Amino acid sequence: MSKLATRFTAALVLVMGVSAARLGADRHDVTLAVTMTNDPTSNAIQVYDARTQSWLQTLPAQGKGGVGGNARGIRQYGGEIVAVVNNGSNTVAVFRRHQNGLKFEQLVATTSAPVSIDFGNDHMYVAGATTVDSFVLHGNHVGGLDGTASLELVGGALPPNGSTAQVGVIDERRLLVTLKTDPDPGTVDVVALDHGAISGEAPTAVSAPAGTLTPFGFSVYPDGSALITLAHSSQDGLFRDGTFKTVVAAGQAAPCWSTRIGKYVFTANTGSKTLSRLVATGNNIFIDSPVAATIPGGGPSDIDAARGVLGVIDHGGGQSHLTLFSYNAFGELQAVGSAIVLGIPNANGVAIVPPTDND
Repeated sequence: MSKLATRFTAALVLVMGVSAARLGADRHDVTLAVTMTNDPTSNAIQVYDARTQSWLQTLPAQGKGGVGGNARGIRQYGGEIVAVVNNGSNTVAVFRRHQNGLKFEQLVATTSAPVSIDFGNDHMYVAGATTVDSFVLHGNHVGGLDGTASLELVGGALPPNGSTAQVGVIDERRLLVTLKTDPDPGTVDVVALDHGAISGEAPTAVSAPAGTLTPFGFSVYPDGSALITLAHSSQDGLFRDGTFKTVVAAGQAAPCWSTRIGKYVFTANTGSKTLSRLVATGNNIFIDSPVAATIPGGGPSDIDAARGVLGVIDHGGGQSHLTLFSYNAFGELQAVGSAIVLGIPNANGVAIVPPTDND
């Protein structure tokens, strides 16, 4: 080989190596597990590598925490956005994916103290203490408030502080917000949407079934049905077309939070310190496995899953833990290492952020 050819080959290898290194730096190839400290003075998020369980970042959320008795206080969107409630500051902190971590992007003001977040219909939705808001998305940037509605209990009263549990998208026309009001059964608000924005109409307030208590966490199927936990009566209900179609005994104590993986819905059962695996159809709920996994720490306090990883936050003995599981196509869970000790007493919310190929 001539000297010129040798030099050309070496230069080509060098360019290819630099390009590969740059591609590796730009790729978001780590699955992140994110929780928030929920500190009432200075809220923050903690970011972990879900595979290695190593701590990656602690980032301030630019506000005050302090929320309790809620679901989805953290929510991710498309592996690119992570939104976190600053309940004590009436703001939502939005973080963007930055390589294999996160960076703070913006604060979004809400019309009441924020509790729960969901994404869909090119919008971010935030349920607060007394209202639910919609914010338009511009790509991966959260834009302005374009709709709001007051939450209502059955009978028309405003929900008392602490009763809002979760917001979730049903389809392009409806949201659900669960409201827990023991000793009354509780309420599910059906909120109307107009091109993704909250229309401003009063919600349709639907009572939880007689003999049940506390509609809490829920997961939505593609057909628009929602499996809703009825936490304080240890039941699960199937909600479709504005009404509860069926209710079943959960088989475990105090199912509160849930996440869906394909046809399976996993509930986190605070009283039993377990996870259950359920399957819902349009008319029935089947308890596929009452105990799909046990939580080694305290009572679970939120759950999320994405791309083969399921994460659970729990509290016990003045400490919070993050337990990670892998799952297969049959919904079978396998613990990944030991529970991560978070070093904070009241961690709230968890989001599993899958890898992406975008910079």
